[in-house]
Amino acid sequence: MAKQGHLVIFARTPRLGRVKSRLARDVGVVAAWQIYRQISSTVLRRLGRSHLWWCWLALDSRHPWRSGRVWPHGWRRVDQGSGDLGQRMARVARRLPPGPVVIAGSDVPNMGADDVQSAFRALHDHDFVFGPAMDGGYWLLGVKRRPIPHGLFAEVRWSSRNVLADTLANISNHPVAFLDLKEDIDTGAAFSRWRDGASPSRGGGGPSSRRRR
Repeated sequence: MAKQGHLVIFARTPRLGRVKSRLARDVGVVAAWQIYRQISSTVLRRLGRSHLWWCWLALDSRHPWRSGRVWPHGWRRVDQGSGDLGQRMARVARRLPPGPVVIAGSDVPNMGADDVQSAFRALHDHDFVFGPAMDGGYWLLGVKRRPIPHGLFAEVRWSSRNVLADTLANISNHPVAFLDLKEDIDTGAAFSRWRDGASPSRGGGGPSSRRRR
């Protein structure tokens, strides 16, 4: 079966005290580091089992790492580079071979292979697909074709509740699909909801569509 496209997982190199600072304020530095390692490695193992897409791991630094101990095998390494999140996502996507690109974070424990497959399926009929997050951002972004359209991330207010709205405003003339609402683990409250099984949507639903004008 032909592969559907490129799956890119954005992740931070899991160094103690350098990951999940907001979560660390609630649960402590060591606990936040352990939680991040657990969630990210589980997500990568889960998504890396599929042969339906090429797997890319975009890391935030060139810090030495041991793929067998920190990250599962089977993921090709690519550096995010510098700049804000939009600049880094666009840079990584432009480096990849042709084909649809789906980019997601490594800290969404409820994300499964069915979500990724739904995203690629949505790109058959839409230019973009988003997985909206509870905080106003998105846990997944899919683009039908590369290169990433110029201006996709222009004036996006990163780390705010306006991230999704700002991005959608930049592509108002394109057909867009949406996946289920999910929550990444950025705070102690979010971790508690996930641990207790109260996080929104465990996936499996089909995408909804909207043609924005």
